[in-house]
Amino acid sequence: MRAVVCRQYGPPELLVVEERPVPVIDDDQVLIAVRAAGVNFPDTLIIQGKYQVKPAVPFVPGGEVAGVVEKVGPGVSGVAEGDRVVALAPFGGFAEYVTASAMQLVPMPAGLDFERAASALTTYGTSQYGLMDRAQLRGGETLLVLGAAGGVGLAAVELGKMLGARVIAAASSAEKLATCTKYGADAVIDYSKEDLKDRVKALTGGAGADVVCDPVGGALTEAALRATAWNGRLLVVGFATGEIPKIPANLTLLKGASVMGVFWGAWLMRDPEAARARHTELLQWISDGKLSPHVFGRYPLASAAQALRDVLERRVVGKAVLMVSS
Repeated sequence: MRAVVCRQYGPPELLVVEERPVPVIDDDQVLIAVRAAGVNFPDTLIIQGKYQVKPAVPFVPGGEVAGVVEKVGPGVSGVAEGDRVVALAPFGGFAEYVTASAMQLVPMPAGLDFERAASALTTYGTSQYGLMDRAQLRGGETLLVLGAAGGVGLAAVELGKMLGARVIAAASSAEKLATCTKYGADAVIDYSKEDLKDRVKALTGGAGADVVCDPVGGALTEAALRATAWNGRLLVVGFATGEIPKIPANLTLLKGASVMGVFWGAWLMRDPEAARARHTELLQWISDGKLSPHVFGRYPLASAAQALRDVLERRVVGKAVLMVSS
């Protein structure tokens, strides 16, 4: 099979595409013929050795795939050959075949295509967990989304609107903000030109945002915390800027605010049944047309390095997807 291989930690350009044996399944696993693979920001960190999960080289990156079950281990029940599924794993997905355990699988609803299925769970799943399980966002509240044109950010914009919130999208260009508006943002902030805190205060009549979704980090985190409302909730999702912020603790006291970590990957491992139920719900919403993942680009497997580079340099609005033929 063809696979994208990381032979040494470093930038995307060090990846190679080569022939590898089709992986052999264990008794409790299935073999999936991959049709599409989502490309996510954590993938860019894993290949550089900068992520919480650090596989030994050489390895195949890619943690989110949609495809067809080709073989089922004798210890697996409830899954059959020919089933269309989405699978989540830390790595192994940028290949024509990948193995997964039954608990890593989510069935695909009828009518959902592979590229949208491969665009959903990491970005929308992260935002779903953050907004619904951590912040418990309520209808009528104000949600501020930083990095709102990225995969997690755009998913948060769309989910926030579906949940009945007023959504303020913040991003770094007019073009990105136009996409946010298309996906339901009620107001936008270009933080390359505008002061984030002042604009949030102006847009909320001085009250501030009830919930902040922050996958960006850096200096924007403190500005967003200063722009929260009383009892506000700041969701720490990631650090796309590469800078982990230091937050003045007195701000949480003065605002009665909460700073909440959103480690979606750890939640998957700690509570797989709850995660699987959430993800089944999410895919059904997409199949029903309530949510619509924005696919920025469809890349062949051989162009995985370019897809990762585009994600790393924030050219991707929404999601990049590898289209895999097998």
